[in-house]
Amino acid sequence: MASVALVSVLGPDRVGLIAAIAEHLFDIGVNLRDTTFASLGSGAEFLAICELPSGLEASTIEAGLRQVPELEGAEVRAVPYAFDPSPGPAGSITHRITISGGDQLGLVARLAEVFKQYDANIVRLEARKLSDAEGGLYVTRFAVFIPQERESLCLATVSNTAGALGLDCDVEASSL
Repeated sequence: MASVALVSVLGPDRVGLIAAIAEHLFDIGVNLRDTTFASLGSGAEFLAICELPSGLEASTIEAGLRQVPELEGAEVRAVPYAFDPSPGPAGSITHRITISGGDQLGLVARLAEVFKQYDANIVRLEARKLSDAEGGLYVTRFAVFIPQERESLCLATVSNTAGALGLDCDVEASSL
């Protein structure tokens, strides 16, 4: 198996950022596995598990990315990845859940506790405060793995928790 590294870039958001990172990694023979990108206010975060070609070290990737002009002012890190890069069953997404409404202090903590109670694993999480032009809502999206035998109780508890807070809850079963 090829060696695996975790590549992380945190810096100012700008047009062409992903293109610059992905092109550099492609040019040096790196294969992207699980990869995420998010705009975070005026910043951005790129995070990827990467398969490295034989002889390429994480430190070489980091040094090369630091030379990419679009990454000026960014924190760049590449380190060996010590975990299995292949997700187990709890890493698959069975449901996508969107909670929206007014901003609620502790909402993510409450819902994370519900998922924990039902042995559900949060695979991805996104929470955003939309601008006034977009409706001013707070939208939280969870991509989760819920064990089939706990599905109905877990989803009912999530829906009840959201409803008790005056929030809308939309659940979509995932085919992924």
